[in-house]
Formats: sequence, C-alpha cells, structure tokens
Amino acid sequence: MNILSNNIVIIDYNMGNLRSVQKAFEKNGNFAMISNQKDIIQNADKIVLPGVGSFKDGMKNLLKLGLVDILNKEVVEKKKPFLGICLGMQLLATKSFENGETKGLNFISGKVVKFEDSNLKVPHVGWNNIIYTNNQNRLFESINNNSDFYFVHSYHFKSDEKDAVTSFTEYGLNFISSINKDNIYAFQFHPEKSQTAGLQIIKNYVNLELKC
Repeated sequence: MNILSNNIVIIDYNMGNLRSVQKAFEKNGNFAMISNQKDIIQNADKIVLPGVGSFKDGMKNLLKLGLVDILNKEVVEKKKPFLGICLGMQLLATKSFENGETKGLNFISGKVVKFEDSNLKVPHVGWNNIIYTNNQNRLFESINNNSDFYFVHSYHFKSDEKDAVTSFTEYGLNFISSINKDNIYAFQFHPEKSQTAGLQIIKNYVNLELKC
C-alpha cells in the first residue's frame, strides 16, 4: 500500500542554509520542521539534508550529534524518502578529499573531488543548465531537460554507480549534478534558490508516496 505523508524534517547539523530550504517548502504550501533531535527525525516520514560548507565539518557535526546511525536506519533500512541538497548530496559519497580525506555516509559509492581546471573560476557559482541521463528521476517531473539551476560549490561528486546518476552539468567537465538511488534523491544545485524549476523539485518531493 502507498500513502502520501508530509511529515518532513530538515536536519539541522550546523551547516547553514536551513531557513531558505524551509521557506521553499512553505512556498509550496507545506511545513517542514527544522530539527536535530533524534526522536523527531525517527518519527519523520521524509528527511531533508541540506548544507553549505566543508565535507569534513559536515561529517564531524553529524557524528557529534549522533545522526549518522539515525540516517542509516531511517534512510537506508527503512527507505524513507530522502532529499540531499549541495553538501547534503556530497555527504552521501564514500569519501571526500576536501581538506584531507574524510569518510562519508557511503549511501552512494563514490568520491568528492575539487575542480582542477586552472581556467575555471572556483567556486562554481551561478546559473547553469542540467542535462538528463537515461536514468529516470521522479523529482524532475514537469521540468524540461536543459533547465537552469543555481550552483555554489568548489567540489563535485564522482561515482561509478552509473544507474544512480540522473543529470550532468558542464563546467570544464561534465560533473554529476543529480543522483537518485531507490528512495534517495540528491542535487548538487540548490532547488530552494532556483526559482520555478527548483520549487517544482520541492513539490515533486513532497508528493512522493510512502511505501508501507
């Protein structure tokens, strides 16, 4: 049986950008609670992990708050719909090389590396288009291929899980700009800052049904 539930929690792990994500849900007429309390996250039906800043700090904060085990249980084991945004996508990787090597959540096999082309401005900031792969992503429903989204990042996700990659963006190279694996949806860009197309992604996430 499938049901629709909008008990949504945005995880607060001291990596910023929380209120703007919450406001994006409000613009679609939905409330999402900001919290780092384990019981609230455990009782959520949908979990959002946004974030800006360094991978190392992000993992340090998740571990300090005791949220890594919670995320494994609720997202990987219970298969709750998960939305990762920017740093929240990168933390899904096996490891990152930002400020030294750091282990990630390892929900998606891969690594996070820096843009290395000396001719590029880093961080990559501003609007850029995405190019869909042949892998379907339900959160792109009603959004045209080659739509523009807003990016702010110096590192990008590299993964050998080709079936999980749902779009690329060209910036010196074709880097992964979105992934979807089962109940896990994540974007390198910021839907909450991407106007109409970004709000459509939020709406599509809200409308995901829960399997029970």
